[in-house]
Amino acid sequence: MAEYYDPETYPKEWNYLQSGTIIDDYMVERQLAHGGFSSVYLARRRADQIQVAIKEYLPRKLAHRTWNNQVVANSNEAKTLFRHGRALFFEEAKVLADLKHPNIVEVVNFFQANATVYMVMTYNYGVTLDKILQHKTLEITADFLLQVFSALLSGVDFVHQRQSIHLDIKPANILIRPGNDPVLLDFGAIQPYPNPQRHKQSKVLTKGFSPIEQYSDKDSLGPWTDLYAIGASLRACLDYKAPAPAPDRYHNDTLMPAAKAHKKKFPAAFLQAIDWAMAVKPEERPQSVTEFMKALTA
Repeated sequence: MAEYYDPETYPKEWNYLQSGTIIDDYMVERQLAHGGFSSVYLARRRADQIQVAIKEYLPRKLAHRTWNNQVVANSNEAKTLFRHGRALFFEEAKVLADLKHPNIVEVVNFFQANATVYMVMTYNYGVTLDKILQHKTLEITADFLLQVFSALLSGVDFVHQRQSIHLDIKPANILIRPGNDPVLLDFGAIQPYPNPQRHKQSKVLTKGFSPIEQYSDKDSLGPWTDLYAIGASLRACLDYKAPAPAPDRYHNDTLMPAAKAHKKKFPAAFLQAIDWAMAVKPEERPQSVTEFMKALTA
């Protein structure tokens, strides 16, 4: 008979590491963010008191934290998926540790503890782009978008040059630091490119930002896939909302081109570049960051 975890019987605070918890050489200060697969904490390295962000693998549909902070599968049936996800999380940390670019989140350490995996990142002060759009805390101008996305595209191109694709670019994963300096977050969906084993990878989809090929197990993914997400993120900055999901556009595209919807406020070439990146069919988009940047800054 399989073991079973009933979340109703566990105190809610056990879901998260508590302030003052020691893991490896770090002391947790407070929670920063939580998702379905992980939690992020502000912590300090005990040796020198430098603040860092620590990301912990804890998929809440598959596992839970026990009273002594061990992360265990909710059931025997969940063990295989939990271990597979933990291995992928560890691989993500190893890949990120080798990706050193000023506009990519920097991983400075990763380790195993509490039967799970932790990723230690440089702590960046800033606000994610989705929060800026939600609260309208900054005026969205062409100059602002060119400054942010030119730097972001430099980081994305760096990833592509190393035969990888991000696959989860969206405003929530773009942190805007002081000086409108962006940093790309959350590489949990990163895959090698080209990837003949793609059908064995787990899918990450975000409505409005994931292109049509990410919904299929057969269509090839590549730089054009990330460029759709970047175009959609730019379009979200113009509309203050996510674009229509790619499957809806594939069957009946009612999205008015940016070149028409925003022609009074933004340069024509800039808007046309966004529309190009958001083409529903992959072959109709720019195929590289270089192509897209030339169009965006024309």
